[in-house]
Amino acid sequence: MPPESCAACGKADISLKACKSCMTVKYCGRECQISHWSRHKKACRQKARELFDMKLFAEHQRGEDCPICYLPMPCDIEADWCYMACCGKSICVGCVCCLTRDVCPFCNTPAAENNEEHNKMLKERIERFSDANAMNTLGGYYDSGRSGFPVDQSKAVELFQRASELGSANAHLNLGGAYLHGEGVQVDKKKAIYHYQLSAMLGSIRGRYYLGLMEAQDGNQDRAIRHFIIAAKYGDDMSLQMIKDGFTNGVITKEDFEKTLRGHKASQAKTKSDQRDRAREMNAQSRYG
Repeated sequence: MPPESCAACGKADISLKACKSCMTVKYCGRECQISHWSRHKKACRQKARELFDMKLFAEHQRGEDCPICYLPMPCDIEADWCYMACCGKSICVGCVCCLTRDVCPFCNTPAAENNEEHNKMLKERIERFSDANAMNTLGGYYDSGRSGFPVDQSKAVELFQRASELGSANAHLNLGGAYLHGEGVQVDKKKAIYHYQLSAMLGSIRGRYYLGLMEAQDGNQDRAIRHFIIAAKYGDDMSLQMIKDGFTNGVITKEDFEKTLRGHKASQAKTKSDQRDRAREMNAQSRYG
């Protein structure tokens, strides 16, 4: 096997560094890389896109299970689980509502009696532990004016950004929405897609659904379908509906449709429990009387 050589000058048997974008060619130094760029850039960009898509469309871990019942978290992040400011755990609504309302079901800390007490615990999580989920939760309060905080979307984006840098999928999801709709930042579709992509690769099912919608709007039907299939197989109802519509309109094969249905059913079964069903009923009764 011949020794590797610099793609620009051809020197071999020396220390070489791979192109960071495509990893297909190597250079002996920066000068050679710069001189070779005009010949390499087209193939480099194509290969970089292929490598990125391999990561984007791979099956990613959905995130943590509920630490109480050990079942996977449902897809609906707003209604089906909540963040506990006392211990920093995310707990499904079934365990929060059906076990006890007086203490945290994980750490047994007495529940906050008011917004002020809850917000104090939340800020302590941020200051003491740099808790990304706490930052994202607080950002959500500023975004919508909840828990006694004023609406301040710029502050919300600042907190989402800090949380995203610590690896929060939901923070990337929220940043995607902020850039898409111009909430606290200027509208920037490229940045919206960027954050939705990162959220999807970190396991956000809703982020992947939004990517599917944006690809469909841009006329990229094949990419949209791939996103919807992945999200539906992880249990997302809205993505499943898009797959059903695609099958009805003849753009999705019967084989892909049936595989997606089976995957969705299996994923839904994994997240289902009597406690969660009762909690949803309790929430619906309190919401609609």
